[in-house]
Order: sequence, then C-alpha cells, then structure tokens
Amino acid sequence: MEGISQSISKLLRLSGKGRSDEKKQNYSSDLPEGLCRRFSVGEIKKATNDFADDLVIGEGGFGKVYKGFIDDQGISVAIKRLKYSSIEGVVELTNEVVLLCQIRHPNLIRLIGYCIDEGEGCLVYEFMVNGNLHQHILICGTDHDPLPWKQRLAICIGVARGLHYLHTGLKHTIIHRDVKISNILLDEKWEAKLADFGLSKMGPPSLSKALIRVESLVKGTFGYLDPEYHRSQELTDKSDVYSFGVVLFELLCGRSILDPNLVAERQNLISWASKCKQEGTMNEIIDPYLMGKIAPLCFKIYFGIASSCVREEGKDRPAMGEVEVRLERALLLQEIADAAREEGEYDYPIDELTCNYSPIEMNRYDRGASPSTVGNPFWDSDSIELSDLSQTAN
Repeated sequence: MEGISQSISKLLRLSGKGRSDEKKQNYSSDLPEGLCRRFSVGEIKKATNDFADDLVIGEGGFGKVYKGFIDDQGISVAIKRLKYSSIEGVVELTNEVVLLCQIRHPNLIRLIGYCIDEGEGCLVYEFMVNGNLHQHILICGTDHDPLPWKQRLAICIGVARGLHYLHTGLKHTIIHRDVKISNILLDEKWEAKLADFGLSKMGPPSLSKALIRVESLVKGTFGYLDPEYHRSQELTDKSDVYSFGVVLFELLCGRSILDPNLVAERQNLISWASKCKQEGTMNEIIDPYLMGKIAPLCFKIYFGIASSCVREEGKDRPAMGEVEVRLERALLLQEIADAAREEGEYDYPIDELTCNYSPIEMNRYDRGASPSTVGNPFWDSDSIELSDLSQTAN
C-alpha cells in the first residue's frame, strides 16, 4: 500500500499546477508500471470490435461499458471507456488504477489493465457474467426471476466483507464513496464484487485509533449519499456504512431508494421505512416476492442492521465488521428456520414482521446509547440477542 500512498500524494500535489495538457501527461505518468497490464488503443479497439454498439453492456455518466475479448478472443472482459476529456476524468481513472492494481479481495472487482493512449481512457476488468445487482432487484422482467431471499443475504455479506477489508484490512483505510446497487457486480457463482473506485479516497492508517476522517468535496450518488458527509464535507468510513444501509433496504423492499412516481410519503424509501416501523406496519415495505419467505428473527436482525447503518450521525452507525457479523447471523437464522419449515415445524406469518418494540429494545439506552439516538425510530430495531439464536436452534 505504500505505492498507493505515494501515487495519490503525487496526484494531489499536481492538481493545482500547470496547464491542462501538462496535467494530463503528469497524471498518466503516475500510473504504476508492472502492477497491471497497460493496453494500447489498438488492443482495446480489437477487443471491442472498434467499440461496436452491439457490445455495449452498460452506460453511465462516466461513459460506456463494453464486453470485450482479449488474448486472441480467449478471455472475456468488461471495458469501461471513459469520457475523460476533463482533468477530473483523468484523476478518477488514475485513482481507480492506482487503487485496484494493488488490491486483491474476492469481493472487490479485479482490474486487469488500463489504457491511456491517443485520447482514449479505458479500464479493463474481469467480466461479470450476471451483470449488476440493480438489474436483478430493480428491473426484474421476463429474462429472470427475482433473487431469492437467502441469495440476497449472501450478496449483502459479500459486499460487507469487501467494505470491511477496505476499511480495516489495508495499511491505509480506503473509503469507497460510491456504494450503490448498480456498483455491485455478480460473477458466474453469484458472488458479489464491489466495483467503480473512481471516487474512492484514502484515509489514515487503518489501525489508527483516531477517527477516520477525510476533508473532501462532496461526491457520490443522490439517495445513497451520507447526510452527515453532505453537511460537513468530512468523509469517514461511516459514509460507506450509510450507503450500504440504503442498499440493504433496496434489497429487502425490491425498489429504488427514490421513486418520484409514488405518493409523496413513499418516494424516499428510508423515510417510508421509518414511518412503517413507527406504525408497526413493516410488512408494507417488503418486496412482494419475499412475502412469507423471511423468517421473523432473520427479518428483525436484518431490518435492525439496515436501520442502524442509516442513522443520521456517523458515530451511531456500526462499523462494517459488525455489520458483516450480524448479516452472517441473520443468514444462519434463516437457514435454521428453513430447515425446520421443511419438516412442517415452521411458518412465516406476515403479521410477525412488525419489529414492534420489546423490553429488550427499550433498554438499549441503558446499555450505552447516546442521547442523540433517543427518539430515532431506527435506533431500537437491532437488538436481537444471542439467546434468540440459541432458542431458535433448539
């Protein structure tokens, strides 16, 4: 990770100097040699049949993504062609290359190489056969069935592991800054891989006991953006936690965080979920496909995790390591309940999925909750105890 630190430091120093064309040359020269493959424009055009429209598999503000074939058509790849005429585009490309070429984790997208040549800027990734999570949750159609609940849980766990690694598994903390459902890709085994590191920022040493905080111009995606980061312009690892909490709600509800086509009170998913929790009508927000398929204890833990992630203040949100562990527990509870149900011993009545307050939950403040969380409708919903797990298992 020393290479990452040095390269990014160079980029930051260069950002205020020189003319535009000089900056572009300086940025590209700071890309690491030997750590990942550098492609020529000719190789990229050959891989994409000269950027053929029928090979486009995605498009966004950054540009288009093509399915390509390299090494004599032997390897399928995804090639992101950036609209990188601006310095900002070059910075994001360089940032992603510098980070990804030195990071290896099963739940983070693997960068194969890059191209900065003859006015083109491209990133070459491993190809994800099953596309992105957005396609399977928010635009399900005749092509495929909605994802089963346990598969959604497993995907969440994979993303949590990737984020936990970024936050604590490296010499310096990496804050992704753009966690969202369309940036979660799925391989042939439906393993989740977090992608798009163009906005990522490096924080202080990950083992530092100081609060991880980076001053930054506010960037991200509306709806997923941490409100505290938006107000303070101070980025922390808890900003990723907030964005991940939004994803958790989208997977549970089968809809996007913002939907202007709905009635006003339901347009913002987080606000609507908060209202439903207060009224004890949580069953109203669940994806209809999942009705009757979520074990009540699993639901309460999952909803509690999602709720805790989107608390207003970062200090009240859990770390990604805690989120990962609790999601794993939720999956275990679902598996235990499913095993019992197959023998006719378990049912999942909808009226149990209300997350009503319990004596355990109401005592949370006595166990160290900060005053700022009292009255927060999302504070009390994540208090399933270890005893619940043992009772379910017996």
